[in-house]
Amino acid sequence: MSVSSDLASGCRQGVLAFGDSITNGGGGLQWGVALQSWALWMARGLGLAYTGYAVDGAGVQDVLAEQLPAHARRAADPQGRYQVGSLYIGVNDVRRLGWDAEAFGTAHWQALTAVVERSERVLALTAPLGLGFFRDGAKVRTLNAVIAANAAALGALIVDLSDFGARNQVMADRVHPTAFGQVAIAERALAVLAADGLATRVRPSSLIRYETSWRGRLRSDLGYTYRSARELRRAWRSRRTR
Repeated sequence: MSVSSDLASGCRQGVLAFGDSITNGGGGLQWGVALQSWALWMARGLGLAYTGYAVDGAGVQDVLAEQLPAHARRAADPQGRYQVGSLYIGVNDVRRLGWDAEAFGTAHWQALTAVVERSERVLALTAPLGLGFFRDGAKVRTLNAVIAANAAALGALIVDLSDFGARNQVMADRVHPTAFGQVAIAERALAVLAADGLATRVRPSSLIRYETSWRGRLRSDLGYTYRSARELRRAWRSRRTR
């Protein structure tokens, strides 16, 4: 079958992802394991192709104004269907001054609707309650409640990350996942999809190889402590200038 006839038949195109730096991925190695997007790991776990439009620093309005239009411009078949669509957005929104839950909810509904229209199954991810140095669980709980309500109304599946944040899964800024954290998010997403009938072909954690040593662990702990102190100073300076 030719490429053109493939598109004409409406063949499914794998995994489609929108979001911010967490979904965009990229960063340093962790015990020699490359930092890749959780959505890419999820696609590998499903044995599907991956298409991502996430951008570092994005908020929900950026998904509407930039990422969805980018998909319309760049995709070989903009009307094509995907087996899985995902939207992980809100971490940057909730941490900004002037956070407006109602405005976020309206924009998130629009973005999630667009993903639902393109996908057979859709994942909506919530944010960790321990987000950032100056945790504001009340704001994040509100964010997550909005995401969950929109997902339920639109028939999307929820990947709950409210308790995510183990020491080896989150960077010193308490926001971005490490290489292992990205794998852990992918496996949570795969578990949600499996419960909905879409089987995992391979666990992402089985695809990585690494070895540790006491010297390496000590260096890692010292480096984490140094980076944590640096990030804390940066966070304090930022907070005092607001």
